[in-house]
Amino acid sequence: MMAFLIVCGLALALVIALLIQPRLRERRRLRLAHQPFPAAWRRLLRRRVPLVARLPADLQLRLKGLMQVFLAEKPIIGCAGLRVNDEMRVTIAALACLPLLGDARGLYPRLRQVLLYPSAFYVDRLRQDAGGLQREERQLLAGESWSQGQVLLSWQEVLADAADPQDGRNVVIHEFAHQLDQVTGQADGTPSQADAQALRRWSTVMQAEHRGLQERVARGEETLLSAYGSVDQAEFFAVASEVFFERPDALQTQHPALYGLLSGFYRLNPASW
Repeated sequence: MMAFLIVCGLALALVIALLIQPRLRERRRLRLAHQPFPAAWRRLLRRRVPLVARLPADLQLRLKGLMQVFLAEKPIIGCAGLRVNDEMRVTIAALACLPLLGDARGLYPRLRQVLLYPSAFYVDRLRQDAGGLQREERQLLAGESWSQGQVLLSWQEVLADAADPQDGRNVVIHEFAHQLDQVTGQADGTPSQADAQALRRWSTVMQAEHRGLQERVARGEETLLSAYGSVDQAEFFAVASEVFFERPDALQTQHPALYGLLSGFYRLNPASW
């Protein structure tokens, strides 16, 4: 009988802990978000992430709060001998939190850590050839998002992309768009949608836009969206997200349906900034 009561007590304690934990986490996040933003970080933002200056004042304030929570919860770990400093942490956090500004969709719940390399890095992976045989292949990458909870980045690429906020290329936004896509599993270009109607519209617009990019790339035409987006739906979503935040006016003009879709998903209108 005593053993039974102990087991019941432990089970009850576990249930209570599971119920309380999310509330405690939210209280902690609110406390972090409302702490004074360090003056040194503010100077780093001005110098390294000029895109932030475009944001309306209320979104700049929200971004700083998100950054403080992000940096408290998501460790950025240096690889290949890189020593991570505040310049790196602040730059990455600012760009990673941009996609979270318009909607309380969680702080990348599956992300456990960011692995930062000095420059482009090699990743080994299996590829299947036309005959069905698998072989290991080494790829040189500037960024990668893994559904197991890691984002890999090249600091050299992060710094270069952040310095030019109008070229439509940003490796941090790209990889963190993949993280949003991977919340429910492997990236497939269809992040979680509000309802079935939103899912149908997403599929219709994205498939049409993806096909259009593939056709233009095949014809050798110059495109607003990177040709890399023609590879598959997941890369198309990530590439389109880069352009949405960095070249919103051009995206709205050339691809109004795509802009409207992303504006609805991110709940932001960067063309108005």
